[in-house]
Amino acid sequence: MIFETHAHYDDEAFNDDREELIDSFSKEGIGCVVNIGASLESSRASLALAEKYPFIYAAIGVHPSETAELTEENFTWLKENAINPKVVAIGEIGLDYYWDTPDRDIQKRWFLQQMELAKEVNLPAVIHSRDAAEDTLRMIQSSNLASVGGIIHCFSYSKEMAKAYIDMGFYLGIGGVLTFKNAKKLKEVVEYAPMESLVLETDSPYLAPEPNRGKRNSSLNLTYVAQKIAEIKGLDYETVLKVTEQNARAVYRIIEK
Repeated sequence: MIFETHAHYDDEAFNDDREELIDSFSKEGIGCVVNIGASLESSRASLALAEKYPFIYAAIGVHPSETAELTEENFTWLKENAINPKVVAIGEIGLDYYWDTPDRDIQKRWFLQQMELAKEVNLPAVIHSRDAAEDTLRMIQSSNLASVGGIIHCFSYSKEMAKAYIDMGFYLGIGGVLTFKNAKKLKEVVEYAPMESLVLETDSPYLAPEPNRGKRNSSLNLTYVAQKIAEIKGLDYETVLKVTEQNARAVYRIIEK
């Protein structure tokens, strides 16, 4: 079965057919989905989806671009709900320097606090890092986040950066970008990285792979990502599905039923 490690099915892009789409996953070979929070609102929605569907799990956390909404008061909601059995990670959290707001100091403050929460509740973290490679790595190292581990979502950095994370025991989230013609750097990373360090993700509804680039993404497109990994690494497709599922279950600590 395919394990989808990062999707946003609470997004309004799925408002017209959310239930129909999710109900189709089992027959299409999608065995597990982790729905990822990016704000307090989407974290609540992710938890609601996880409580509705047995095969959906939730990550709760606030994306760096949304950290201006956080206060000590509303942060308590994350603490209180992180112990819910259907919550399997804190995320997505991290740093995003592509945009000018919120201020980088605000992003860093709440990235650190959410990493501390992950360690406090003993959950892995789902890391978002855009145009912030050095600061993200430095903060993860200094906080000893490797003690709980996690996934570097939509990995987009160099082989050297990949090695630093793999050496700490983190997994690299590989999605539709791998299929793009201009994804030379990511293809080099996938060729370099051991299969035991890779997990499949879509970031649905974003970043649909070829041949559906530009359209709404969904977990049904993970077949294209797995096929591209198999091609790059000279493996058969079923092996890629099997190993990435094992990796996802290991990082999220979800036992196969």
